[in-house]
Amino acid sequence: MNTVTDYEMHLFHEGTLYESYRLFGAHLIKENERINTRFCVWAPNAQSVRLVGNFNNWNGERFQLHRVNNEGIWSILIKGDMQGCIYKYEVITQDGRRILKADPFSFFSEVRPRTASIVYSLEGYDWKDCEWIKKRQERNHLAEPMAIYEVHIGSWRKHKDESYLSYKELAVELIPYVKELGFTHIELLPLTEHPLDESWGYQGTGYYSVTSRYGTPKEFMHFIDQCHQHNIGVILDWVPGHFCKDEHGLFQFDGSFLYEYERPVDRENAVWGTANFDLGKKEVQSFLISNARFWMEYYHIDGLRIDAVANILYWPNRYGENNPYGTHFLKTLNQTILLYDSSFLLTAEDSTAWPGVTYPVQYGGLGFNYKWNMGWMNDILMYMEASPEQRKYLHGKITFSLLYAFKENFVLPLSHDEVVHGKKSLLNKMPGDYWQKFAQYRLLLGLMMAHPGKKLLFMGFELGQFDEWKDQSQLDWNLLEYEMHRKLNAYVKELLAMYHCSKPLHELDSLSKGFEWIDVHNHQQSIFSFIRKEKEEEEHLVVVCNFTERVYHDYQIGVPQQGSYQEIFNSDHDKFGGSHLINTGQLQTENMEFHGKPSSLKMTIPPFGISILRPIKHRKERNENGQEKVHSHAISWRKRKPASLIDKEFS
Repeated sequence: MNTVTDYEMHLFHEGTLYESYRLFGAHLIKENERINTRFCVWAPNAQSVRLVGNFNNWNGERFQLHRVNNEGIWSILIKGDMQGCIYKYEVITQDGRRILKADPFSFFSEVRPRTASIVYSLEGYDWKDCEWIKKRQERNHLAEPMAIYEVHIGSWRKHKDESYLSYKELAVELIPYVKELGFTHIELLPLTEHPLDESWGYQGTGYYSVTSRYGTPKEFMHFIDQCHQHNIGVILDWVPGHFCKDEHGLFQFDGSFLYEYERPVDRENAVWGTANFDLGKKEVQSFLISNARFWMEYYHIDGLRIDAVANILYWPNRYGENNPYGTHFLKTLNQTILLYDSSFLLTAEDSTAWPGVTYPVQYGGLGFNYKWNMGWMNDILMYMEASPEQRKYLHGKITFSLLYAFKENFVLPLSHDEVVHGKKSLLNKMPGDYWQKFAQYRLLLGLMMAHPGKKLLFMGFELGQFDEWKDQSQLDWNLLEYEMHRKLNAYVKELLAMYHCSKPLHELDSLSKGFEWIDVHNHQQSIFSFIRKEKEEEEHLVVVCNFTERVYHDYQIGVPQQGSYQEIFNSDHDKFGGSHLINTGQLQTENMEFHGKPSSLKMTIPPFGISILRPIKHRKERNENGQEKVHSHAISWRKRKPASLIDKEFS
């Protein structure tokens, strides 16, 4: 369609045009076997708008856009296929200034430091992920394992000359790597176009333009398509709260405060040096909600992690006062997206105590399906950074999260924010000597997998980096030349494999009946023990964590049933770099009540270790002569390792 319809314009100004990307931006229009190119932009306070670019020597004299309605929508139809042309809008403001702006709806942009938009058609990519999409829509993600590998593409791995890997190269290198580790999803730091590498994408200019640093839009489609074909979901970090103030971007787009709040107290975000979106403006709602739909439709992404939700819920400069425009926007966004695709993941990076973040909007919630558990992250890291002698005074830092763990659907994050700006790497946060650091780090990761909630870990954690994340250089891959780092890497793979295959560790993440304390009060020894259960309650795991360097033999612990147990996982195993104080064979229970449980058993508690026990089941078989034989067996996660984790198709 080569004209802008009244109905489209009405919906846009009403805040409900959720496919705004079909109206605005640069589009190739085919009519009577001829291709023309239409440009459309919203600039209600401009005196005039002209199209300039490499096709007219940046002179817009004969490329004047015409105003198609009284509310500031401008359009022009250029004869011919302009795909590949570089362009900007030349806006003449009410006070006569001439400003050059990139297209807010452009699908592709020049590689920084250049800032112009590029005419690019997103049509025609041959997707081969229909099987993935179908399975995703049939799943109940709340009851399935979810382990997310958070990635900053520019610093995961680089070429020898320090140049970036392309989207196509990442499809070859990153996907099999993530798959081998055992992750279910990749979460990418923002890939919307942004001018400054050091912003990591959090200060964007091109919300519809996947960054050209790593390749073209269709090459990014190829990357996602390959992820899906190899059973890896893709989550995109998304920033609908604020944007950067670079001259070519959204800031004062037509000379007025168009996309941002007009009042400085609402507009200015001093912490990040950005401008806050005016979420009360209907056209801004159309722009942002359409953007979420756009990434779903054209790039088949599986979820959005919404950044800085606290900044949307509360006015940034009004000391904790709720922003009603922000809350209304979030509810509308979530309802609209989940109505479009109920299997889509919407995760709030929210540091507040706002109630019902993951409750449906119709029940008074914000409508997300997950929330980052920032409280757990802060508490666990504070506890782990304390010396073992001091931990008995911080006992509540471990137990407190279970008081609210089932009030929301949580993701447990150990993200990029925890390993930058002087905070030290995760491994280096651990106190003690070299061996103790690794032992406590394995314990931290083990507890994370055993704690209710989905999991997110930032790239490089699996290498055991001693240095913080350095966004200008690649991860410290050379660490795998050293024994302890190789053993840590092996530990991560086995830990994630166990998490995948152990229903009690993920099936009831959001329900209190999936967790039960055994001993929550042992602050003197800093030992915690608890039970994780599966949905049918046929299977359970006993988890014991020791946060000191002391070793305990014949340590008595209450268990929920009589019989025998087998240790299926121990972070102190020598193959992981531990001291190999493990529990071998069967651990027989005693008919003695302990810790409020009907039975008990005695076990070895390793230093700075996590031990996971599973009851041994008994099954009867008949001999050839008809007599019954009783067999004991523990259902080993190793035997149940899914094909997706041992797939060697990349080799």
